[in-house]
Amino acid sequence: MSLFASPAMTPSPSKASTSNDMTSRAIAAGSVPPIAAKTADSFDRAGLDMPVALRRRLPRLATSSFLVAGDIASYLVAYFVVLSFFPSGLEGTLAARTFTIAALAAIILYASAGLYPGYRLHDHEHLRRRTVAAVKVAVLAAFGAVILPEGERLLLAIIGFLALGLIVQPFVHWLARGLCWKLGVWGERAAVIGGGNLTPALVAHFKNHWQYGIRPEAISSDNLEALPDGGPCIAVIAGDRGALAPDLAAMRRKFAEVILLSDTPSLKVSGLRPADVGGEIGIRLTNSRSSVNSDLVRRILDLAIAIPASIVVAPFIAIAAAAIYAIDPGPVFFRHTREGLSGKPVHVLKLRTMYQDAEQRLEAVFRDDPNMRAEWLSHFKLKDDPRVLPVIGHMLRASSIDELPQLVNIIAGQMAFVGPRPFPEYHLSAMDSEFRDKRRSVTPGLTGLWQISERSNADIELQQQLDEFYIDNRSLWFDCQIILSTIPAVFKRRGAY
Repeated sequence: MSLFASPAMTPSPSKASTSNDMTSRAIAAGSVPPIAAKTADSFDRAGLDMPVALRRRLPRLATSSFLVAGDIASYLVAYFVVLSFFPSGLEGTLAARTFTIAALAAIILYASAGLYPGYRLHDHEHLRRRTVAAVKVAVLAAFGAVILPEGERLLLAIIGFLALGLIVQPFVHWLARGLCWKLGVWGERAAVIGGGNLTPALVAHFKNHWQYGIRPEAISSDNLEALPDGGPCIAVIAGDRGALAPDLAAMRRKFAEVILLSDTPSLKVSGLRPADVGGEIGIRLTNSRSSVNSDLVRRILDLAIAIPASIVVAPFIAIAAAAIYAIDPGPVFFRHTREGLSGKPVHVLKLRTMYQDAEQRLEAVFRDDPNMRAEWLSHFKLKDDPRVLPVIGHMLRASSIDELPQLVNIIAGQMAFVGPRPFPEYHLSAMDSEFRDKRRSVTPGLTGLWQISERSNADIELQQQLDEFYIDNRSLWFDCQIILSTIPAVFKRRGAY
C-alpha cells in the first residue's frame, strides 16, 4: 500500500503498479459518471490573457459557484416540498425569510467546512460535514423557536427543510461536478513526478478517479525549470525521493502544495495517516476498534432500518418465493453457514436462486469447460452460471432481492447493514490468513464497499483490498455513505450476476 501526505486521499499505487493495476481501481467514487479526463483548464484553452494567480483561482471560483448554485437549487426544491406538506401558514413573509436564513446559514457553514469546492474529500466526509452543518442550523432554529413569536410553528418545517436539502444535495452535486468537469474547471492541475512505471499508473489512477479533484500531468523532474508560471499548482512525487531531496526546496517555491507518496510495501496495511512529530515526518497507523458508543449507535441504526424494511419487503419476498417454487419445486429459502464476528458461525438466509442440484451442475461445467473453471477460481462467480434458475434467478441476483431475507440476520444481531460480506469457506480459503483475522474483527454486512463499487466484477485481490480499506477506515459516516450508495448501485446493476 501507499500513503498520500494528504489524509483525504486513498492509498496510491505501489512500485509494482501499472496503469491497469488493482490499485488503480482502488475506491470507486460511485456517485459521479466517468467522463474523459482533461488536463488544461478551459481558460487556458480559450487563450485568455490574465495574471497567473487569477488564472489559477478562476477554475476553483467557477467550481465553487456551480456547487453553491446547486445547494441553492436543492433548498428551493426542499422549500416547495415542505410547502406541500405544511400548506397552512407557511406562505407568509416570515416563513420565507426563515427558510432563506436557514439555507444561507447552512451554505456559510458548508463554505467554512471546506466543501466549496471540496477537492480530495471522500463522499462520507462530505456527508459528515454537511450533516454537522445542518444540525448546527437546526439547533439555532430550535433556540429561535423558543425566543421568537410563532417560532414553534416553524420549527418542524425548518428541520424537514434542512433534512430534505441533505437528501437532494448529493444528486445535484453529482450533476454539478459532472458539468464542471465537462467545462474543464473541475480539479487542480498536478504535476506527477515519479520513477519507473509509477508515473503512468498514477496518471491513470487520477484520471479514472477524477472526482478527487486532481488533474494529473506527467512531468519529469529534469523539466521542472521549464514549466511555465501558469502550470500545475500541485506536485505529486512518488518513487525514490532521495534523488529529489535537493529539489524539494525549489519545488515548494514553485508549487503551492507538494504531496509526497510514501511506498510501504512491507507493512501491508491501508490504515495509514500522516503524523507530525516535532517537525519530523511520521506515519500513524490507525486501528478499526470501535468504541462502545459507536457500536451501540450502529446497532440502533441497524434496527431502525431493518425492522421497518422487513415489513415493507415482505410482500416482494413472498412473490419471489412463489416464482421460485413454480420453476423448481422445493425449499424456497437457502441457509448457508458463513464466518461471522470473532469467527462465530452465521447461518445466512437467502432466497434460493439456483437449482437444487446446483453442485452437480457446477462439477459438470468444470469438467467440460476449463475456461469456466478459471473464471470461478478468480472470482468464485460465473457470468453464465448454469446453476441459476431461468428468469427469476437472474432477476433476483441482479436486483439483490435474494439477499433481503438477511434482514432477519440483522435483527438477530448476527449481521450488520454495512460490513464485509460473509463469504463461504471456499471463498475465504483463497485469502491470506492475516486478512481473514482482520475480517473476523468486524460484523459481516448486508452491503459493503466493494458491493457499491465493483460487485461481482471484483476478483479476489480487489475484494480483499476494498474490504481492508473499509475495515481500516471504518466509521459511522462511512457506513452511512455506503448505505446511501447501495440503492443507486443496485439500480445500476453493474457487475451483478
